[in-house]
Parts: sequence; C-alpha cells; structure tokens
Amino acid sequence: MSKKMPEGARKIDFAMLGRILRTLKGYYPRLLPLTAFCICFSAIAAALPAVFVQRVTAIIEERFMTGDWAGARPVIITNLAILVGMYVLSLTSSALYGQLMAFMTQGFLKKLRVEMFEKMQNLPVSYFDRNKHGDVMSYYTNDIDTIRMLVSQAIPTTLQAGVIVISVTCIMLYYSIWLMLVIMAGVLIMLMVSGTIGGGSSKYFIRQQKAVAETEGFAQEMMNGQRVIKVFNHERVAEQEFDRVNNRLFNDSFKAHAYANLLGPIIMNIGNLLYVVVATVGGVLLITGVKNFSLSGMAFGISVLIPFLNMTKQFTGNVNQVSQQLNSVVMGIAGAKRIFELIDAEPEADDGYVTLVNAEIDGSGNITESERRTGKWAWRHPHHDGTVTYTELKGDVRLTDVDFSYVEGKQVLYDVSVFAEPGQKVAFVGATGAGKTTITNLINRFYDIEDGKIRYDGININKIKKSDLRRSLGLVLQETNLFTGTVMENIRYGRLEASDEECVEAAKLAGAHDFITRLPKGYETELSNNGSNLSQGQRQLLAIARAAVADPPVMILDEATSSIDTRTEAIVQAGMDKLMENRTVFVIAHRLSTVRNSDVIMVLDHGRIIERGDHKKLIEEKGTYYKLYTGAFELE
Repeated sequence: MSKKMPEGARKIDFAMLGRILRTLKGYYPRLLPLTAFCICFSAIAAALPAVFVQRVTAIIEERFMTGDWAGARPVIITNLAILVGMYVLSLTSSALYGQLMAFMTQGFLKKLRVEMFEKMQNLPVSYFDRNKHGDVMSYYTNDIDTIRMLVSQAIPTTLQAGVIVISVTCIMLYYSIWLMLVIMAGVLIMLMVSGTIGGGSSKYFIRQQKAVAETEGFAQEMMNGQRVIKVFNHERVAEQEFDRVNNRLFNDSFKAHAYANLLGPIIMNIGNLLYVVVATVGGVLLITGVKNFSLSGMAFGISVLIPFLNMTKQFTGNVNQVSQQLNSVVMGIAGAKRIFELIDAEPEADDGYVTLVNAEIDGSGNITESERRTGKWAWRHPHHDGTVTYTELKGDVRLTDVDFSYVEGKQVLYDVSVFAEPGQKVAFVGATGAGKTTITNLINRFYDIEDGKIRYDGININKIKKSDLRRSLGLVLQETNLFTGTVMENIRYGRLEASDEECVEAAKLAGAHDFITRLPKGYETELSNNGSNLSQGQRQLLAIARAAVADPPVMILDEATSSIDTRTEAIVQAGMDKLMENRTVFVIAHRLSTVRNSDVIMVLDHGRIIERGDHKKLIEEKGTYYKLYTGAFELE
C-alpha cells in the first residue's frame, strides 16, 4: 500500500513525474523525442499566425493612409498563403503527434501492466497477507487509468499549452510591453484562483482515488462471499456497509468535480474580462498617443492592437488549459506512486544455488544429469572450487528446533522438530491455529524461519533455489483454486509438459475420472469462476489430480479430503494411497480417521508438539490424541 498522502496535498511531485517520463523514454527512446518535437512544432505553428496577422493589418493600415493598394495585393496574398501554410503544418503535426501519443500511451500501459504482473509473481506471500486483493486489483484499473490520462492528455496538453504561452509571450513583448503588463496582471489573478480552487479539487481527486480502491475491494469481497451473505441473511448489513463506502466515494467525487467544474468557467470569464481590459487600455493608448514601449521599437497602432487581442484570447485560453490539467497531473502522479511502490517492492529473497535436475542413477548409486525426464531427481550442488556434486532426491525432510513468527513479537512455533524419512507419512493434528499449516508453509519457504534448521536430503533449504524446492513438493490445499480453461488444462497445471494420457492417468489415480467423463464435454469442459459449475468435492478431486500429474517426491495434503463426502472419501483414499506410495507425505487433517495409517502423528497445541507417535502408540498413551480420537473433546 502507498503511504497516505496529507489531506491537503496538491503539490506536483516533479521527481515522480520525471520518473514517469524516464520510464516512457526507456520504452520509446526515439518516439518520445519525436512526439515532443511534433507537439512543440504544432504549438509554435499555432502561435506564429499572430505575426502574419500583424503584418497584413499593418499593410492595410498603411494603404488606408496612402491609398496605394496596387503594391499591397501580392504582399497580402503572400502573407495569407504563409498563414494558411502555418495552419496546415500545425494541423499535420497535431495529427501526427496524436497518433504517436495513442500508440505510446497504450504501449506504455501494456508494458507497465506486464512489469506489475511479473513483479507480483516474484513477491513473497506475506505481501498479499498485508494488502487487500481488491486494493491490489485497483493498481490494474483505477491507477493505470489515471496514468493513461496523465500520459495521453495532461502531459501533451500542458506541454503544448506551455509552448504556446511562451511563444505568445515573446511575440507580445516584441509588440507592446504595456499591454503585456496588463495581461500579466490578469494571469496572476488566474494563478491565484487556480491555486485556491484547483488545490481543493486536487485534494478531493486524491481522496476519490483512494475511495475507488476501497469500493472495488469491498465489492470483490462481497462477491466472493455471496453464499455466506445469503445463508446468514446478511444482505441488509452488507448493503448498509456498501452504502457507507459508496457514500464516501460519492462525497469525494462530488467535491472533486464541483471544484473542477467551477474552475473552468471562472478562468474563462477572467480571460473574457482581461480581453475587455486589454481592448480598453489599447484604445486609451491609441487615443492618447502614448509612446509604445516594445522590443521591436514599432509605434503603437491598430496593426498592433488587433493581433494583440487575438493573442490575449490565445494566451488566457492556454493558461486555462494548463490549470485544467492540474488535477489529471496530481491524480496521475498519485496513481504512479502506488504502481511504482508495487514495482519497487522487495521481491521474494532467493539466494539458493542448489537446483533440481533429472537424473540417471546406476546400480552403484552413481548419479549423472540427464536432459530427458527420467522419473528420478537429484540435487545439483555447485561448490566454490568449481566442482559439482549430486545428491539423490529421496524426500528426507527434517525440521530441527524451529522457531517462527509471522509478526515480530508474536511467536507461532516454539522449538518444533519434525523428522520425515523417505516414504514416511507424517500427520499433524490439533486445533485451528495450533501451527499445522505454518509448518508446511515453512517447508515450502513461503516464509523463512527465525531460528533452527530445515534440511531436505541433508541440504539446508536456504541453499536450494525456491523454484526447484517447490517443484519437488506437491501441494493440495483445503481451498481449491481452479483457473479459467478446460478440465484438462487445470489438471495439466501441475506439469505443463504432461501429455493428455498422463493427465487422464492422474485423474484416475485421484478418483476424478468417473465424474469428469460425465461432464458435458468430458475433459474439454470449460471451467470458469473458480470452477463454480462443479461441486466442492469435484473441485478438490481435480486439485488432487493436478498434484498427481506433477508426480513430486514429497506431498503436502492440507485438509485435502475435507470437502469430500464420506462415500467419495473412500474412493479418493484408495487413489491417495497409491499417490502416496514411495513418497514422503505431510498430512494435515481434522478427520482423524484419515491419518490412522500414518507412520508418525504429531499433536500440536499453540505452536508446540505435545505428542508424537503412531496411532496405536498415541491411543495407548491416552493423552490428547486419545481424547480427540474418542471424542472426549473437540479439536476446536
């Protein structure tokens, strides 16, 4: 999450604006300077016609005095032709930079979204624990849209208007400093009004942006929990809560747009009044014959006043354009701050160098690395002296004296030691919050331990590259995540190079094949919305099949059969037993009937292992496990 901005913040963060432009230039090193040139050329071409209007007016004024029109016609036609040419060049340049901006803006947003998504894949799990999913989603919608407005509209409009203002100012100074001083007084009033009203508008636009993220997050949360809302008749309370969030968005949006809609007419009318004042002062200067003070040294006359009035309109109009873009600039920079904070977030640390490779192992136990899939794996361990050794992946996992806290000062695990030998089935039981899932999270290195050691086949898991470590672990969670696509594609998610036949075999192993064949299109049935067209049990069977096709040497089953009815569980259990053959398996279960055949059962209580042994041993001891199993008291 971004740091909360002060309520009255309206200053433009030029450092962040510079980063946006540098990023844009990094994506388009040639197109950005070309576009900027086209914008500046278009602006200058739009300002120069005032010079030719002055020349034509001066010729006409002179001919009225002398009555000699014969020599004036070619000069007037030439200047008019140049004037038309300038307008054509300005139009052509505007059209060109408009196309370039459209291409660059959409390309810029596309690359930003790609960079954001790639960064998200490298963020630690703890990042998503700290940030609401709806707020993260607003990076891709609300914040990206503010950057679109900034890059496609605010920056080019401000640049063009700024160049026009500078060009017109130079021309005005060239013709009459007296009238220029009058215009500058009007501009100061415009800036004061713009700072007062525009500041309030910017403050509420930033608040609106935060309110949009909150509203999107709340709506997503309510959609995900729709069944729970209905079963507990929580609709009215949910509506009231949404009204509260939505009203905040309404109030901030109303005030932001009220200020913004007020600023335009006020600036425009100040410009109109300034036009009248310039015309009046110019008329007084003409009547009184006050000596003109200018860089050109020319006398003050109608030929100066007429183009000056046109330039006054052009000047104030572009000042108004700049003031109107203030909110887009502030909002775009605020959105960019949030996006760049995501991009700059610390990635998941991974200093591992031991990798997982396909291996061929001969009868003597010699290990060689293979390019093809052999069904056997080994850890490739490079050493400082340049040598490489290989260790067969057997699935020996050992936790020794492990301490862990999710939040500093709030310890979750205390001096936990777990020894899982290859092929063993280790079960964790205990009340919710006892630390069962936390242990499996540490084995996956979703989080790093505070103290102790975790070794995998004798190798400290901190030395193993995280992607390779996780490739060796199969994971079936209580909450199943299915992705938009076919049933076959969801099973293949476990191993993307798996063939259709391997996916079918995995489904049979998990006991999912029968229900899949009864679906409208079998394995080609489309799933969407997290597989909402399947039952909870069917979704869980697909998750088990997905783990089966990955064929990992170590399996972690976190309440893997909790959503399956008793009859289905018997079918699945047979497949699970096959799946667990010759693998190290960690099982978390509330149904103690599913862990009876475990080699080791560990009973956890408030982050400590209080009992360990097989089912028979623990029953004989008549301790906590015995009471849990016989129903003397509940897990909770």
